[in-house]
Amino acid sequence: MAKQEDQFKKVVSHAKEYGYVFQSSEIYDGLSAVYDYAQNGVELKKNIRNYWWKAMVQMHENIVGIDAAIFMHPTTWKASGHVDAFNDPLIDNKDSKKRYRADVLIEDYVAKLEAKIEKEVKKATKRFGEAFDKEQFLATNPRVVAYKEKGEAILKRMGKSLENEDLADVKALIEELEIACPLSGSKNWTDVKQFNLMFGTKLGASADTAMDLYLRPETAQGIFVNFLNVQKTGRMKIPFGIAQTGKAFRNEIVARQFIFRMREFEQMEMQFFVRPGTQKEWYEKWKETRLKWHLSLGMGEENYRFHDHEKLAHYADAAADIEFKFPFGFKELEGIHSRTDFDLSSHEKHSGKKLQYFDPELNERYIPYVVETSIGLDRMFLAVFSHSLQEETLENGTTRTVLKLPAVLAPTKAAVLPLVKKDGLPEIARKIVNDLKWDFNVAYDEKDAVGRRYRRQDAAGTPFCITVDHDTLKDNTVTIRYRDTMEQKRVKIEELRSLINEEVAIKNWLMRM
Repeated sequence: MAKQEDQFKKVVSHAKEYGYVFQSSEIYDGLSAVYDYAQNGVELKKNIRNYWWKAMVQMHENIVGIDAAIFMHPTTWKASGHVDAFNDPLIDNKDSKKRYRADVLIEDYVAKLEAKIEKEVKKATKRFGEAFDKEQFLATNPRVVAYKEKGEAILKRMGKSLENEDLADVKALIEELEIACPLSGSKNWTDVKQFNLMFGTKLGASADTAMDLYLRPETAQGIFVNFLNVQKTGRMKIPFGIAQTGKAFRNEIVARQFIFRMREFEQMEMQFFVRPGTQKEWYEKWKETRLKWHLSLGMGEENYRFHDHEKLAHYADAAADIEFKFPFGFKELEGIHSRTDFDLSSHEKHSGKKLQYFDPELNERYIPYVVETSIGLDRMFLAVFSHSLQEETLENGTTRTVLKLPAVLAPTKAAVLPLVKKDGLPEIARKIVNDLKWDFNVAYDEKDAVGRRYRRQDAAGTPFCITVDHDTLKDNTVTIRYRDTMEQKRVKIEELRSLINEEVAIKNWLMRM
């Protein structure tokens, strides 16, 4: 666990040092769980969003996008269930005076069991070498099986207690597991209580006439209230989807783990409308499709897993998370939910407007069922960034810090470096930058020795360095260096665009799906 914490500290530090993420309002000592995306971070975030949008909207004829307003009529949140049921179970430690999410404390306990399983696997791998059968070991080793069964039993009990709103049993579970306050080590807990997560605000010129509003806690409801508008104006036929990216706001009391859990965050969601009775088939299809999207980025199949929900939300008949192995363990990255017809039915009831679809094939009207895919853009950013940050020991014994971002997502695709600041080399380098910048984000770097510039671009995540030297003057060729392998080769200047495009084009990455 200490090693994981050290790695995570490096992620946070590197994100600031190389212009990816800053603490919001840092000159005023910051604002808890609120962050700003810096010059490189905004580009990485934009590229992730674009990679999702291309795959979800542009590549599907029956999925379109919208951009709904953050402010919505307050009855929206009554209909959606957020006013009455959008709560977190919180518990206070009487000695440290710190507040925690009760479910997160329990999940962290289970994560420690999973870390123990990993430790056993590593020991066995070392002991048995190539003969080691991991699957058999996980299924038969008594200690591993015991850890696994204990973890599953804990999560099942917690899920059932939360579903039944039995908060006394959630506290009892914390006490039985002897979970201590991470800050003080104290086990002196208060009762568990529910806390609504929505931010309230006002709309109006004066306090007397102002209407009470909420900052939206999710983007999905903007899609549901526009269902008929989109369906009719786009002449959409079931099955079809509506996608949206945008900001959402939750008053997270226990916001932590850098940008993993924030109070202001961005979602990428798609609601897919289907015939009633076909939702489970589409649910499985979208689970498979979304996992393939993640795997297309090449971050390792072993770093993803599905987690089926023990506790289903009030609107769902099936739900699963795609979890990613962050530096602090496997955590939710994306949710796939079969939401039934709850949302449209509830909005129809509260608005008094018909939200039904006429199906010409069946010659009948019905309220469609919905399958949702919802991914946190900030969490995806953290998954990509933390997985990409690596320290390598080179053949000569030195080390380098390298940010091996998928080239398709990298903020800057190439850095152009004149070997020296004379002899006409900077002018040629500038000409290359001016030519390439029509198609790619390109940097120009002439400060320090070329080796030091390579290291700087490695740490910033730039996939290619293009060096202009004195041979360029003779034969119009440059050296292109690959970040991940440090391989260098000589190419003609006119070949640069196609060579870079081959490595960074979205098409070439999404074709892996």
